Amino acid sequence: MKKIISVLFALALVGCIAAFAQKKENREAWRERIRSERVAMITSELELTEAEAQAFWPVYNEVQAQRREAFKASAEALKVLKDGAEGKDAAALLDQYEAAIQKNNAIELQAMNRYRKVLPAEKVARLLVAEEKFRHQQIGKLGKGQGSPRSEGSPGRRTGGKPVPVED
Repeated sequence: MKKIISVLFALALVGCIAAFAQKKENREAWRERIRSERVAMITSELELTEAEAQAFWPVYNEVQAQRREAFKASAEALKVLKDGAEGKDAAALLDQYEAAIQKNNAIELQAMNRYRKVLPAEKVARLLVAEEKFRHQQIGKLGKGQGSPRSEGSPGRRTGGKPVPVED
């Protein structure tokens, strides 16, 4: 009897590990799909020449990496602030959050200047519009129950939710 329980427990454990690995794969596939869609939209909207593309994409990819890191830092600072903003620590926690926000803003301003070094101002403006358009498009998909790693292939997917209003 103990052997049967041990075998069943081992099978359940393997199943849980496999499910977790599959969720992680789905999440990574989803992120890659989003990146590909963003690149396609930007490429289409900017109509880059070959020389512009060679100069632009390394800068853009580096800025995206900086944005991701800054977003993580501000999200972590907000979580800490939410979890413990009581007493005398509140001022220090607010300072940490403010620093994270300032870093986000600095990255955005630096990005604009870096883009202007490799692209004409008109294309930098089109890039900003394309990124905003892409963001709204993704929010619209999420509002319709599409596009998240949780909704892809999930048997219990909700599809009857109200779409999130998106202003253009």
